[in-house]
Amino acid sequence: MTDARKPDTEYIKKLFPEVEEIQDANLKDLVTKVWLVAMERGGWERIDSIPFTLLVPPEATLVEHTRRVTRMAMAVARERYDLDMDIVVAGGLTHDVGKLLEYEETGGQIIKSRFGALVRHPVSGYAMAMEVGLPLEVAHIIAAHSAEGEKVSRTPEAILINHCDFIDFDIAKSTAAGF
Repeated sequence: MTDARKPDTEYIKKLFPEVEEIQDANLKDLVTKVWLVAMERGGWERIDSIPFTLLVPPEATLVEHTRRVTRMAMAVARERYDLDMDIVVAGGLTHDVGKLLEYEETGGQIIKSRFGALVRHPVSGYAMAMEVGLPLEVAHIIAAHSAEGEKVSRTPEAILINHCDFIDFDIAKSTAAGF
């Protein structure tokens, strides 16, 4: 993708090659669509250099974190045999899509947006997922992957994404602390 072109499905698939692991063609299309909607709403032309968290010094990008969480979850799901792999992959790939509304770029810095100060990414991600028609099971993963999920019963797939997300975050936090 050149900077002059509007981001498209191929841009998302290039950033997140794991989307090709989704067997259901409609689900695959909806995963890419929710990222494109989030990019447009957040005013992002590119998302490959956004940090995955603002809470610790940048150790990975949002794309790297998203891919890592998805791959960790896929590895566990392959061992379990009782999880819906399409839902696991779609949930892993979309769990942080709301960060494109929670963050903004100002003066070359990524900071929390006014929107993000009022609405956290699990909530905005859930809303966009439902709007584009992602299955409720995927939207549930987005809504329940962080602290907001402590108030609901998580599906097995949501439990998996929640734990993989926090494994990655906690390791980043530990690394930033010098361990």
